[in-house]
Amino acid sequence: MQFGGLREKGVDIKVRHNRYSRYFLVECKGEGSRPQMDENYFVYSLGQIINRMNTTGKTKYYYGLGLHGMSAKIALRRLPWQVAKKLLLYIFSVNNKGNVKKYAWQDLKKYQK
Repeated sequence: MQFGGLREKGVDIKVRHNRYSRYFLVECKGEGSRPQMDENYFVYSLGQIINRMNTTGKTKYYYGLGLHGMSAKIALRRLPWQVAKKLLLYIFSVNNKGNVKKYAWQDLKKYQK
């Protein structure tokens, strides 16, 4: 598993499956100091992960947004499930205790009904 440094460019978390060549790239954003920042964190992290998407080569990449509470809720509501499905994009909601809940496109589809 690889983690980006505080000043390092690139994705925050890059994980490779140990049996075959499949990578998971996750862009993370923490909790904002003001509620208005939650929307910005979602939009900013989405832009960052899209800029890191690689569509060339034989390796299959999966992508994720690691977001704190309210930013994750905004992502669940605003990210079209069809886009998440096509881009292999997941939402990871992280609470203050460090617990993580993973949302796939199927979960977004249910949440957006």
